[in-house]
Amino acid sequence: MSVPSWLSDAVLYQIYPQSFADSDGDGVGDLAGVAAHLDHLAWLGVNTLWLNPIFTSPMRDAGYDVADYFTVDPRYGTNDDLAALTDKARGLGIRILLDLVAGHTSDQHPWFTTSAHDPDDHRYIWVAPRADGTLPDQFVPGTGTRPGGYLPNFFDFQPALNFGYARSNPDEPWRQSVDANGPRANRAALREIMQHWLRLGVSGFRADMAASLVKDDPGKVETAKLWTDIRHWLDATHPQAALLAEWGDPAVSVPAGFHADFFLQFGGPADGAPLRSLWHNRAATDRDEWASVPCFFDAEAAGSFVTFLDAYQEATRTIGEPGHVVLPTANHDFARLHTAPRPAAQLPAAFAFHLTFPTLPAIYYGDEIGMRYVPDLPELEGSVLAPRYNRAGSRTPMQWDDGPGAGFSTAPADRLYLPVDPDPARPHVAAQRQDPDSLLHLVRDLIALRATHADLRPAAGLEVLNPGYPLVYLRGETVLVVINPGARPVTFGHDRPELAAVRPIRHTGVRVSARVITADPFAFGIFNH
Repeated sequence: MSVPSWLSDAVLYQIYPQSFADSDGDGVGDLAGVAAHLDHLAWLGVNTLWLNPIFTSPMRDAGYDVADYFTVDPRYGTNDDLAALTDKARGLGIRILLDLVAGHTSDQHPWFTTSAHDPDDHRYIWVAPRADGTLPDQFVPGTGTRPGGYLPNFFDFQPALNFGYARSNPDEPWRQSVDANGPRANRAALREIMQHWLRLGVSGFRADMAASLVKDDPGKVETAKLWTDIRHWLDATHPQAALLAEWGDPAVSVPAGFHADFFLQFGGPADGAPLRSLWHNRAATDRDEWASVPCFFDAEAAGSFVTFLDAYQEATRTIGEPGHVVLPTANHDFARLHTAPRPAAQLPAAFAFHLTFPTLPAIYYGDEIGMRYVPDLPELEGSVLAPRYNRAGSRTPMQWDDGPGAGFSTAPADRLYLPVDPDPARPHVAAQRQDPDSLLHLVRDLIALRATHADLRPAAGLEVLNPGYPLVYLRGETVLVVINPGARPVTFGHDRPELAAVRPIRHTGVRVSARVITADPFAFGIFNH
C-alpha cells in the first residue's frame, strides 16, 4: 500500500470549528472564520488541518450525529465555503482533513427514518421484540412503526450502521454477515461520501470510532478487511489522500489499512495508558477505572516515560517503520495540555518533546498559546460523559485577542457557543505574536526546526539515553534532546564524552558536559552534536 508523499512531514492542527472563529457574529465558529485565520496558521508552520465534523446534524453530539453526509451544516456555512477554504489553504501549503463519522448516524438521518418504518431495510441493526416485549441488552426501542429496537453505537440517538457481524449466533438472528445487502450498501456509501469530499479538494479523513464498524469481531479481522479494501480503493483513485484512524492502537489500525493512528486516552491493550501516562494529571476528563498514577509531565517528577516509550516502540516494530503514530497535545474529548494544576511554565518543555519525538505531531487548537481547560462549564451537545468527564472545558473559544469575545466573535457573551475563559490573564494570539519569548513563538520555531532538520523527521533514528528525569534522547546522527518536566533541577550521568562538544540549537537551562547533563526546572535543550 502506498503512503502520501507529504504525510511524513505533516504537522497536524486540530480545529473544533464551532469554537475557532466566528465570521458572522452569531456566536458559533464557521468555515469562513477558519479561512480568515489561515494566514496565521501558515505563519505558525502547520501544514495539515483536521476539522471536527461539519456535516448537517442536529448537534446532540456536536456533529458526531450526522443527518446528511453530503452537506455542510448551515451553522458552519455551505459546501462552497468548504471548497473556498480548501482552495485558499492549498495556496498556503495547507491540507484539509475532514472527520468521517463512519460507524453511525443521527437518528434523524433519512436512512434511519426510512429504516424505522421498513422491516426489510437493513442499513442499521434491528432486533424484533421478545415475546414479553423486551429487547436484548444494548438495544433501544425504535422510533417508528417498525417493531423492536436498534443497536446504538455511542449515545442512544446514534444508531449503529450495519457493517455486519464477524460471527453468527443462532440465538441472535439479527446478526447479518459482512456480505449481506445492508453491510454492502454501507460500505459502498462510505466510498461515495469520501469521493464527494475529495472532489471538493479535501486531502483525506480522520475516521471516527474506526474500530467499531463490524460487530463481535475478535482481533478486528473483518474490520481490518473493510478498511483495507477502502485503502486499496483510495490508493488507486486518490493516492495523495490520507486516511487516519480514531482507533487508539496504531499497531493494529495501521496494518488494518490506515496511514496513521493517534495515541488516545483510550484504545489498545492498555486502554489509552500510553497517552495518559504522558499528559493526564487526572484533574479533568477523568474516569474512575483509570489507574491513579502520576503522568510523566508532572511537576513533582513522579511519573514514568516507560509506558509511553514501550507502546511507541512496539507499534513501530509491528508496523515496520516510523511515521505512522500520531501524538496529540490534546483533543476535543480530552483535557488540554494546560490543565491545572499543571503550571504554564511546563508547557515549553512539553512542546519541545512533542515536536522533536519521531511521532507525527497533532496540536489541538489553542494549545500553542497555552489555553487552559476551563472547569465547571455546563453540559453542551453531549459533552458530559461521566461525573468527572466534561469535554466542554476543552472546547472553549479560541483566544485571538483581549477583547470581550477574545477575538472569537462579536456576539454578546450569552450567545457564544461556550463561554470565553473568564481568567483576566488568559493568553491570546495577539500578545504572543508580539512577544518573541512567548510560547507561540517557541512552537513556531520548533515546527520550523522540525521541517528543516532531517534528523527531527519521523524516519530519523531514536536512541533513548535516559527515560527518566531528565528525559534524554538522540535523534538521527546529529541531535540531542533533553527534557525536564519537573519543578526541580535534575542531572543525568552518561558515558558519552563526545556530547561535551554539542552546540545548542534551542535551550532553556540545560548544560552538557563530558559526563553529566544538568537541567534546570522545566528546562529543555535541543543540541547539534
